[in-house]
Amino acid sequence: MRKSEPLFSLLLRYKPFSSVAPLPPQPPLPSEILTILSRPQWRRDPSLDALIPSLTPTHLSSLFSLNPDPLTALNFFRWIRRKHAFNHTVRTYEALLLLLVRRGTLRAAENVRNSMIKCCASPHDARFVLNLLRRMNHQFKLSLTSYNRLFVCLSRFSMVDEMTRLYREMLDGNGFPNLITLNTMLNCYCKLGNMLVARVFLTRLIRGGFCPDSFTYASLILGYCRNNAVEGACRVFRLMPWRNAGSYTNLIHGLCEAGKLDEALKLWLQMKEDGCFPTVRSYTVLIGALCESGKEVEALNLFGEMVERGCEPNVYTYTVLIDFFCKESRMEEAVEMLNKMLEKGVAPSVVPYNALIAGYCRRGMMEDAVGVLGLMESKKVRPNARTYNELICGFCGGKSMDRAMALLNKMVESKLSPNVITYNTLIHGLCRAGVVDSASRLFHLMIKDGFSPDQGTYNAFIVCLCRMGRVGEAHQILESLKEKHVKANEHIYTALIDGCCKAGKSEDALLLFKRMLAEECLPNSITFNVLIDGLRKEGKMQDAMLLVEDMVKFNVKPTLHTYTILVEEVLKECDFGRANEILNQMISSGYQPNVVTYTAFIKAYCSQGRLEEAEAMVVKIKNEGILLDSFIYNLLINAYGCMGLLNSAFGVLKRMFNTGCEPSYQTYSILIKHLIIEKYKKEGSNPEGLDLSLTNISVDNADIWNIIDFEITTVLFEKMVECGCVPNLNTYSKLIKGLCKVGRLDVAFSLYHHMGESGISSSENIHNSLLSSCCKLGMFGEAVRLFDSMMECSHLAHLESYKLLICGLFEQKNKEKAEAVFRSLLHCGYNYDEVAWKVLIDGLAKSGYVDHCSELLDLMKKNGCHLHSETYSMLMQELNRV
Repeated sequence: MRKSEPLFSLLLRYKPFSSVAPLPPQPPLPSEILTILSRPQWRRDPSLDALIPSLTPTHLSSLFSLNPDPLTALNFFRWIRRKHAFNHTVRTYEALLLLLVRRGTLRAAENVRNSMIKCCASPHDARFVLNLLRRMNHQFKLSLTSYNRLFVCLSRFSMVDEMTRLYREMLDGNGFPNLITLNTMLNCYCKLGNMLVARVFLTRLIRGGFCPDSFTYASLILGYCRNNAVEGACRVFRLMPWRNAGSYTNLIHGLCEAGKLDEALKLWLQMKEDGCFPTVRSYTVLIGALCESGKEVEALNLFGEMVERGCEPNVYTYTVLIDFFCKESRMEEAVEMLNKMLEKGVAPSVVPYNALIAGYCRRGMMEDAVGVLGLMESKKVRPNARTYNELICGFCGGKSMDRAMALLNKMVESKLSPNVITYNTLIHGLCRAGVVDSASRLFHLMIKDGFSPDQGTYNAFIVCLCRMGRVGEAHQILESLKEKHVKANEHIYTALIDGCCKAGKSEDALLLFKRMLAEECLPNSITFNVLIDGLRKEGKMQDAMLLVEDMVKFNVKPTLHTYTILVEEVLKECDFGRANEILNQMISSGYQPNVVTYTAFIKAYCSQGRLEEAEAMVVKIKNEGILLDSFIYNLLINAYGCMGLLNSAFGVLKRMFNTGCEPSYQTYSILIKHLIIEKYKKEGSNPEGLDLSLTNISVDNADIWNIIDFEITTVLFEKMVECGCVPNLNTYSKLIKGLCKVGRLDVAFSLYHHMGESGISSSENIHNSLLSSCCKLGMFGEAVRLFDSMMECSHLAHLESYKLLICGLFEQKNKEKAEAVFRSLLHCGYNYDEVAWKVLIDGLAKSGYVDHCSELLDLMKKNGCHLHSETYSMLMQELNRV
């Protein structure tokens, strides 16, 4: 390893990528444009058209600070928007407004001020404009029109506190609210369902001498509906001197939300009888309610009627139907509805695309979901944070965390900021995948970006740590919640109780249960179930049964899982009579046995060699429409194998193939175990180190994989072919995975080559299993050849493998290849922060390769891979520690 340079010089050399490197001096574009604008015929100057494409909002602000003629500036401002489609922001409006006020052009300034308010596209914009106009109010007083526009703007973003404060400022400044002012305030509180304050503004409206208009009544109806007080909304509706589509629609919507669809339909007919023509929103609300109620025919008929009457459906109408088809798993019809919308020329919006993406993600159809994202971009529809959140959620659900994390890069590149949903979804996904270190680092990024972790965030960490057996660390998180002002809920306590039970610490679990009750946190059925299961696994069945009796005291009923736990326990003693009694009690309580319940019976029958009864139970499961999982098939294969009936065992494998149930890594392990036993029996010897009495198939038997040779795999393949199961990609994948787990690369590579000779192309998973094992065993020459082969196949290596390979190559002084591998990594779409965490921090820095770490950090910078400032801080801390 090269001698490392002092850390102080490293800190001086490297700066967070969020900072921008000094650029060469820009040409004075604002000055050039000012010179052109000083000419009377500036619009005809050809050089101006050439300069405008380079003009940014910052340039425009600088131009107005140079004090051009105010009316010329105003005309130029309008001209670039009209002729060059320049997108003005609140900042460009600010610069123009300050110029106009400074030069005393107040009538034009009033128009610009109102346009600036209307231009606000986010709560951040609204807050900026509000603060600006407050500062200017002493020299350029807000007019009633400007006040009202501000109220409408703030209401649009539900900024109630700012509205209330502005209203007080208006009164303190001797401003007089008019009907628009009071209606806007009333409407805002109605949208929140806060009828107490809404009625205060209604009183002020009446006392001010104003008559409630249709907007007032429609707002009150909306407010009562939002407050789940539909009767109150109906009373207001009856009091209305005249009714319009808005009031009808709000009440219809409220009735639908309250589950009173029949009453909503009656009101719909009354609306038509009153000569009140339904609007597009009226139709959309009712179509949505009909879809929610499963009345598809009526919803589509209403959609058809809408079109016939000349009321063109809008993007929200189409979205309601797209969402309905997605929830019904009818994706082709959802796509057809989207295409119909585009054919009709309805202005494309992000909303229907998001509905379609969510539909695909719910079904794990991630390639189709990503395809919709591509379609959006081709239609010039800009994805929003929800688009990315849906995709991230979909990839997390499928445990494709690399792709989920990669979307963070794409999100930032699209000028979108991750929100609390983004971070929580990723943290949950990483924790479920057992990548707790990355989850912890993302947690720090979340805090740095100003988001507060909630109960769900901490619960994800506790569940993950407990699953990894790190119960002590999980308990520390619980103890830290109080100082973070986060109250532990039943999910957090349940996760920790489950962790204690799985670690065989039922006493600690019971103490947590008592603490939970002392803190008035009520347990749910899952809490009871994990505790009951933990106690019975430690042989404390009497205590477990007492808990079952205690459930009723907390108004918690035994669930399907509770009954299944009890069934499993009595079947351990093969007490089939008692098990059937519990099963009947379960059914009489309204629960239908599931695959787990029936598996307990099959396992008990197999342990006693009662295979006819086990098979009868399999038939029963199928007849009840329950899908068999690989665990049940594995039980049967193992049982037949233990009885020396290998042909029957392979017959079960054939059934797996026929039903589309993919054999697991454990399935092949069991078959090979029995083939080895048969081989040794024929030779008249016993296999050393192999537990022949193993009946617990849920435990990995590393001994089996350690004694497998290529010859026994060929016997497996022959037996598979004999029973009609041709070895496929999954067969090779599971065998290679098992061999790689115990470092048997000689046999794994023999199978890899045999697979190629059989005309089966390797998968990404197989390549990653082999690459990871090569790296762990220090076989970096073989790893490099395998890596190059993966690149040719466009297969993506796991980050962990990249880390091991790059560190190994540096250790072997092969710097050139290490850097080449790292460069390829930067173009694989991985999240840049995660690359830094895994390769730079966990790999190079922790191994003491400070110089190499610095060089690769430089390489990231040169390739435009921007790191979060918090990631940079983590890296510097690790280098400092080294």
